[in-house]
Amino acid sequence: MITDARTVEEAIVSLYGPDVRIAARRGVAGGCIANGSQLELSDGHTLFAKSSDTLPPPMFAAEAVGLIAMQSQGGPRVPQPLAVRSETPGGFIVMEWIHSSRPLSGFHGTFGRRLARMHQSLVNDRFGFESDNYIGSTEQPNTWTNTWCEFFGVQRIGFQARLARDRGRIGSQLSKSIDALVGRIQLLLPEPRHPALLHGDLWGGNYLCDSTGNPVLIDPAVYYGHPEADLAMTELFGGFDAAFYRAYRDESPVDSGYSARRDLYNLYHMLNHLNIFGGSYLGSVQSIVASYS
Repeated sequence: MITDARTVEEAIVSLYGPDVRIAARRGVAGGCIANGSQLELSDGHTLFAKSSDTLPPPMFAAEAVGLIAMQSQGGPRVPQPLAVRSETPGGFIVMEWIHSSRPLSGFHGTFGRRLARMHQSLVNDRFGFESDNYIGSTEQPNTWTNTWCEFFGVQRIGFQARLARDRGRIGSQLSKSIDALVGRIQLLLPEPRHPALLHGDLWGGNYLCDSTGNPVLIDPAVYYGHPEADLAMTELFGGFDAAFYRAYRDESPVDSGYSARRDLYNLYHMLNHLNIFGGSYLGSVQSIVASYS
C-alpha cells in the first residue's frame, strides 16, 4: 500500500505508472465527514477516493488498517486499500472501487453467515486493538484489556461519557448515573468465548451489495470485543433483514439474554452521536441509562 504519496494523482502514478492519469472524477457519497470520489483512470481502472482537509490526520490510515484487519476467509468482502496520506490539510485514502447493486433474495442470509464467520475466525486473546482509531470523527481508544467488561465500561461508555461531560452535553446527575452504571457493568454483560474482531460501526450505511450479490463491509471502526456489540448496532437504525439474524444465529448461536443487553451496547453509539451531533440524542441516552438503573 502506498503511504508516501502527497496527492491522489501522485498515488495513481506510484500504483499504475507515469502514463496513467485520472480521466474522470465523479463525486459520490463518502460518508458524512469526508468527500468521496469515483476515479476513472486512463488505463480503465476505477478507484474510490476519500479526502478531507479538516479530519484528524491519522483517520485515513486508521481506516486502511481496519479494512486490512477485516479481511478473512469466508467473511464479507472488504475493499482493498491502495494508498493513504495521513496529513492535514490534504489527507486521503484510495481503495478499489466496488461496483454495487441492489440486494437480491438471499443477500441478507449470506451477509449474516459471513459476518458470523468473520467473528469466529478473526480472534484474539485480549480486548482492544493494535492502535487507536475513530468512530465517526470521534477518537476511539483501544488499549489492550484482559476483560470485556472492563474494556467496554472504561474505553467505550466511560470514555464517551467523559467527552459528553467535558463538552457540556450531559449534566452532573446523568454523568453520575453513567458512572454508577459503568461501576456495575460486570453484573450486566457476559464475557464472550473469545474476543472477536468487530466492524465496530455496523449500521445500515456501512455495508454494500457488490455486483455479484455479495456483502461488502466499509468504513470500519475495528476492535476485538464481544460479537454481540456488532449485532446490537445493526438493530439501532435498521437496514438489516430478519434473514440476516436467522443466518447469523444458525452459524454462531447468540447467548440467552442478548435482547436485554442490546441497549447497553448501543449506549456507546448514542453517546457518540450526542457528542458529534448534539442534544437531539440526549433523550435516548437518558432513556437507556434509566432502563439499567
